[in-house]
Amino acid sequence: MNLTISGHHLEVTPALREYVLTKLERVTRHFDQVVDITVLLSVEKLKEKERRQKAEVTLHAKGKDIFVEQAHEDLYAAIDQLMDKLDRQVCRHKDKLQDHHHVAGKRLDAPAT
Repeated sequence: MNLTISGHHLEVTPALREYVLTKLERVTRHFDQVVDITVLLSVEKLKEKERRQKAEVTLHAKGKDIFVEQAHEDLYAAIDQLMDKLDRQVCRHKDKLQDHHHVAGKRLDAPAT
């Protein structure tokens, strides 16, 4: 699995990197067919204080690309909410991949009289 963590108008500190890694473990525990993950942490210069810190993830899994973004006034809270969203989408994708059809038992032919 390739993992890229980058920052836009923000320096990615070792503490931030470790926090993102611990949160991503939950997602990779649910679904092990992840090929590539790109995390972008950014600070936008908006007039409003809320939604200033933004986190985005692009996850390339077998058969699908999943993109999630979340903004909050606290970057750690944005990462938490982002990972919750990502976890739900990964679980939904995993359920779609699984075969939920059960195999019907063989029919017993009625004896010919």
